[in-house]
Amino acid sequence: MKFFVDTADLDQIRELAETGLVDGVTTNPSLVAKAGGSFLDLIAEICRMVHGPVSAEVTATDHATMLAEGRKLAKIAPNVAVKVPLTPDGLKTCKTLTNEGVMVNVTLCFSAGQALLAAKAGATFISPFVGRLDDVGSFGMALIADILEIYNHYPMIATEVLVASVRGPQQVIEAAKLGAHIATMPPSVVHQLYRHPLTEKGLETFLADWEKTGQRILDSGEAAALAAGKNG
Repeated sequence: MKFFVDTADLDQIRELAETGLVDGVTTNPSLVAKAGGSFLDLIAEICRMVHGPVSAEVTATDHATMLAEGRKLAKIAPNVAVKVPLTPDGLKTCKTLTNEGVMVNVTLCFSAGQALLAAKAGATFISPFVGRLDDVGSFGMALIADILEIYNHYPMIATEVLVASVRGPQQVIEAAKLGAHIATMPPSVVHQLYRHPLTEKGLETFLADWEKTGQRILDSGEAAALAAGKNG
């Protein structure tokens, strides 16, 4: 499974990109507004940090303007994925951009029927919002299972299922078990995936036992050189 990070915060993207765990980035108008600054410049900088797809969302609702915005966004960098809403105009825009060789992320998907339409329109990614479905008493992961079942019946469908609106690590695990291609998550969820109380407890025990030996892997000179390099 590929991991995308759902944020427009450059510092958080840079930190996670350095781990090698980030395969792409998703943004939306709300995240961009929170980050502040020029939208186009922000997307360009994220594209320089991350080699994988970077979703940049159009803000228009009619086909002609969506298409103009999508083409402008696609010119920022080769790894821009233009994000369009799952509406008739959005799918029309998706088809046109896909035919022009642009990656397209169709967002705000809440049904398997919508996902099927997006695939027929040539979407690179379909973004079902599992967290928002859970919020209204539905089961978001059931939608992921339905979409994957449908897509798997048709080998000609190349659309990847990008699980969105992820609220916690368990949704990432459930999505992976179902075989979803991608999960996009806020940085906080990526950090939660690292953590387990037994890992922390085990590390504390190992370090305490090692301290009792009085040994060091790096001698004092090597440790000083390393510290100087970090500070420099």
